[in-house]
Amino acid sequence: MAGTGISPAKAVLLAVQLASKSDLSTLRTLVCQHRRTLHTELVLRILLSHLPESLDSSVYVPFLGDLIGGGIVEESKTPVDSTTLLELTEEEAQKKVRKLHLLPLAWPNCPADAPADPIVLFLIHRALRIDENTGLLTQLPELLAPFLHYSDYLRTWMISTILPLVRFNYDYHPDDGAALTIAKFEILDDRAGVSLLLSKTGRGQTTDPDPTIGRDLKGLVGPWLYGDTRWKRRRVRKSSSFSLQTLELLDEAPPVEPRFAGWEEAFKWLVAQSGTSWKTAVEAIEQWDGPGDVDLGGYEDGTTWLAEDDEIYLERRYARSGLAAAYLISEESEEALNGIQRILTRLTTLLDKDRIPTLHAGAALLSPVEGLVDDMLSPKAATYLRNDLLEDHNTLTTPNEQSLKLLHALLISAFLCTKASCSLSVRRAGELVFLQDERDQKFLFSKLMSRIGDGPKSDDKYWMKVRNEILWLRSWGAEELLEGTESGNGKGVFGQLPRESIEAELLKALLTNTRYTLARSIYETSPDQPLSRKALHNAIISAAMNAYDNATNANRTRGGVKKCDDILQAFPDTLDGSLDRDQLEHLITVTHYVGAYRLVFKQGEPFKPVSLRLHGDPVSIIGKILDQNPRSYTKIGDFIDMGKHMVKAGLTVRKSDGATALEPDQVKEEESIAEKRVVSMCIDAALAEDDFETAYSYVVTRLKEIAGPAHARTPGRERRGTGLFAEPPPKVIDDWSWRAALQAGKYRRTSQTTKPTHLGNASGNPEIRHLQQRMDCLAQALRIAPRATLQEILNVYRRCEEELESHVKQEAEQEEAWDAQGDEQIMPGGYAPTPAKKTTSSRAVEEAPMSLFDLSRASMARAQNGFSALSMLKGNHTVQEKVSTVSKDSLESTRSSLDSPANSMNKAPIRKRDQLKNVAVGGLATGIGWLINAPPINRNDEEHEEH
Repeated sequence: MAGTGISPAKAVLLAVQLASKSDLSTLRTLVCQHRRTLHTELVLRILLSHLPESLDSSVYVPFLGDLIGGGIVEESKTPVDSTTLLELTEEEAQKKVRKLHLLPLAWPNCPADAPADPIVLFLIHRALRIDENTGLLTQLPELLAPFLHYSDYLRTWMISTILPLVRFNYDYHPDDGAALTIAKFEILDDRAGVSLLLSKTGRGQTTDPDPTIGRDLKGLVGPWLYGDTRWKRRRVRKSSSFSLQTLELLDEAPPVEPRFAGWEEAFKWLVAQSGTSWKTAVEAIEQWDGPGDVDLGGYEDGTTWLAEDDEIYLERRYARSGLAAAYLISEESEEALNGIQRILTRLTTLLDKDRIPTLHAGAALLSPVEGLVDDMLSPKAATYLRNDLLEDHNTLTTPNEQSLKLLHALLISAFLCTKASCSLSVRRAGELVFLQDERDQKFLFSKLMSRIGDGPKSDDKYWMKVRNEILWLRSWGAEELLEGTESGNGKGVFGQLPRESIEAELLKALLTNTRYTLARSIYETSPDQPLSRKALHNAIISAAMNAYDNATNANRTRGGVKKCDDILQAFPDTLDGSLDRDQLEHLITVTHYVGAYRLVFKQGEPFKPVSLRLHGDPVSIIGKILDQNPRSYTKIGDFIDMGKHMVKAGLTVRKSDGATALEPDQVKEEESIAEKRVVSMCIDAALAEDDFETAYSYVVTRLKEIAGPAHARTPGRERRGTGLFAEPPPKVIDDWSWRAALQAGKYRRTSQTTKPTHLGNASGNPEIRHLQQRMDCLAQALRIAPRATLQEILNVYRRCEEELESHVKQEAEQEEAWDAQGDEQIMPGGYAPTPAKKTTSSRAVEEAPMSLFDLSRASMARAQNGFSALSMLKGNHTVQEKVSTVSKDSLESTRSSLDSPANSMNKAPIRKRDQLKNVAVGGLATGIGWLINAPPINRNDEEHEEH
């Protein structure tokens, strides 16, 4: 052959030329011919130094295989051409060989523990040069894979470095930034490498579920942490331009065994995702079984690469991370709770525990939660919800049956609340359970009860389910543990709330939603009554009052007032003989009465039932009704009943907190007051509408029957004080009747005044009749008015009397003129007038009015006869006090004589005019008598003298 005569030096030079030209076929022949000179290590160095890195690995991998395996044979089709070296002398050839400076097989900064096998060194060095000079990382697996069986070191380097880097740069995240070189990737420690490989995982998630999350954990983190990591003892180059080189461990991080540092970083990443993107954490746990679940691309040799103890340890750390991730999901939504359920189901399977039901099934079963250690439910456990989640001393994340059971109980609690539109996270549920803060639990309970009311109102099954769920939330179904201890607290999110208060609120919710039959069957007729009789009574009354207060229509056959009435009727046994029930029924009745009229408060606010219950003076509302409803005063009987119902409803006597303070013995007195006020209001309303006739009839009929003195009389022993102490003021009894009578007495006829429908025995003269009626009203006012107002009433009475006298005189003159005209002019055959003493007509004699002073002239004369005696005693202070005292009492005796039946017995009937005169004379005599210090008139003495 042509090449057989080539010297060793020229053979080496020729091999370099062929390698530079990538003529591997001729190089194969040359190596075969000069196998002694071109031994394997030299050929590898020539290839490493001069074979282009851009050459596809598939071109020279077969040559390498034959070279390493010793299967080099000549290629007959490619003979060696040495003509280019013929002119070169041997000495020159040797000189050029010495200047070749072939690269060593060991790469720069090769680890001390790297193998000495030239094949392994060549492959690793070749891969580094390809990556450095061309960046063609995708060619490296094809270059290295055929030779992995030569060395475990090479296999580990291929799996832990090349595989994750190729996947990260080209397969998994090809469009996310610049590719990372092998040199920069290798200097990362385990933590920094895991952080880098997972830096793009879960970002830009567009599908649900996202399979790439588990793929990255299996295909990036798993290979990176594969095998013995002793070869990864690299120096961290602080001056490197790669930013991730500056990633360091937190100062607060606890010491971790170096071989597990990378896995701990993966666990921390998993926990961190719960707070930022909980869906990523859930997908990671579902798609990844932990450190034992890795994707090595088929490059593994089938041997177990994790020791059994290490695998068990890492699996428990992974399970702890999953529990920590579940507690850190803070989103309050049903979707997030379903994510926690998926985590819990996955961990239960990994830990080989009993399967747990689905979230909806668990919420339906409401199984009792028992066997939890007290330390897990202590207030200290609340700190574990946010701190030290991955530490071994955290009992909440310890992967055991109790921690799984606790998480499931908290999950069901949060789901029950969230399902009722009262969103709650597992972590918040844990705080309520561990801290047992009564205020926080009350707030959540109130919020939950307000949301529950929005459910189907006509579904008894729904309300039974709601009741069972809320009771479970209090004790987690362990009611039998609290048997015999009514005040015992539960373990659930409402554990600090007494069961009786919860049952009372549930009862109110049932009544609010008109589930009366169900409520009665549970709380009244059930053998095992959840509430005491008193608590049941209070809850029923509270629910009825709430329904009444929320009513917008006053009609008792609809709306909230009807609901209030229905609630009272739904519990006949419990409310039998209840004062609260009686008052509420009267309240409903009076509300219905008020609703029949138009009633608008200030600023156009329409009447609502609650306005009646909270009004400071409910009887005054009747006055508003009379003002806003024309001629409604004619229904005085209805309004009197309305006022009495207000009294019986307990609206007129209140405590400072608004509760009724009406005692049973006060009812009659308050009804009397209400009746007097209502009659007075109707009188005022009739006068306001110019219906004097109705007002007068109310004064002389209804008011006369019910009216009483305005003030209570001060006892005599209190009036006879020494003057050292002020006399106690008289108690107000009836301050409405006399005012109404006075207003009627002041009324003057106008053109708008309603005309009487019949006259009866009254005067045909409307003015005289009207004045007589006014004087009747004033006489009634005189009888009951307070002492300070007598003078005003007397003045009005005197003016009426003067007007009456004028009209009577005018009428008498008209009668005389008429009689004279009839006798002298009209009647034929009449007699001539006979001179006689001028006398008034019989009507004038009968009806001639007398002034108050004329009528009381005898009384005044009697008073004058006693002036001399009084003047002699003027200096005696004691006598003056007695006279003054007697004078003050004289008017009272006169008033009582007007109504005393003894005065009318055994006597002839008295004309109406004489009655008025007696009233006026008695009032004036006593009134003027005490003004001039005259002794009072004792009617009893006069009658005794007459007899």
